[in-house]
Amino acid sequence: MLDVSSLLVITDLFVIASGTSRRHVMTLVEEVEEQLKTIDRRPLRREGFEDGQWVLLDYGDVVVHCFDPETRDYYDLERLWLDAERLELAPSSH
Repeated sequence: MLDVSSLLVITDLFVIASGTSRRHVMTLVEEVEEQLKTIDRRPLRREGFEDGQWVLLDYGDVVVHCFDPETRDYYDLERLWLDAERLELAPSSH
């Protein structure tokens, strides 16, 4: 996760994830949406799902980026947002 709140006015956090394939990316995105629905959060915008290379879910204060490996390497958001604070996300217990 990248805390971009001091760098951008449109969002606070970027969550960046990778799947191992197009299908895996789509499954990860579907799971994010399902889990956030349980707390009544739905994306304001969803882009790239059809391609499955870079899917963006915009929740306003949080933007989820889910990539296939090649696309993540190419765009390298961590380098692009080098000034953003890195936050660790604890793995889920299930």
